[in-house]
Amino acid sequence: MLGFGLVGTARAQSAAWVALRTPGHFAMIRHALAPGTFDPPGFKVEDCSTQRNLSAEGRAQAVRIGEMFRANGIVAAKLYSSQWCRCLETARLMALGDVTPDARLNSFAQNRERAERQTAALRPWLAAFDLGQPTVLVTHQVVISAIAGTSTSSGEIVVLRRERDERPTVQGRIETS
Repeated sequence: MLGFGLVGTARAQSAAWVALRTPGHFAMIRHALAPGTFDPPGFKVEDCSTQRNLSAEGRAQAVRIGEMFRANGIVAAKLYSSQWCRCLETARLMALGDVTPDARLNSFAQNRERAERQTAALRPWLAAFDLGQPTVLVTHQVVISAIAGTSTSSGEIVVLRRERDERPTVQGRIETS
């Protein structure tokens, strides 16, 4: 019975890659493995020494994510990232192109009152993207949950289709661990 589940998962992931290569779709990726939860007191977005950062396993996972993109026909992408160091490092290690940091992708896990305002700013930004080429957003669990309505594991890719109402729909998920 386990074999059937693996085949179904492989098919679903294959369909997600096909969708991502199709105009009108984009990917949201939770940053690669960064042990712990939340950032320590005194966190500063511009100072990586004050943040949770990728572990050696997380850095290897980020490289593998980039390899998965290339193995599935995506050798370059428009990359946007949260300003958090673990997201920027994930995006850079994927090696799919230049990375553009954007505060709209930042975490609001420790500042929930910002969630509604930030999500409201993120939706029209996503709606305005030129999605003629693969577009990848490296961000945090809370941001993906707010946009996609789903939770993710570290490094997981959620493929979304842009809809007219600024509420993208999930087209597939790709595990990377």
